Amino acid sequence: MAQYESQLPEASTKETVLSFIEALNKEDFAQARRLVHDDLTFIGALGTRNGADAYFADMERMKMKYVIQRAFVEGNDVCLLYDFTIDGITVFGCGWYQLIDNRIRSFKVIFDPRPLLEEANKK
Repeated sequence: MAQYESQLPEASTKETVLSFIEALNKEDFAQARRLVHDDLTFIGALGTRNGADAYFADMERMKMKYVIQRAFVEGNDVCLLYDFTIDGITVFGCGWYQLIDNRIRSFKVIFDPRPLLEEANKK
């Protein structure tokens, strides 16, 4: 029997992802953690994290801040276009969030990592 994945109302799906980003911006990692599955998968331009614990260990260290430019929703998928700042460097990126049962199960983020890598090489 196939696992049932409920189709969430698009407003609820979007609100979950926006609440996740808001919690990260406030460095309320406990609240952000409640909005994801334990087996969260993150794929980014600089690496992959399997499991919510691994992802949040990085986020607590990096303390990224997001400014959302646009949000698009289709079913259980949310796409955000945003600027994010880390260590004083702002980069434009795109995140694709996939939800199951109103919690984030996986997301992929794409951006040009060169400004971050150039700064890291200066240190």
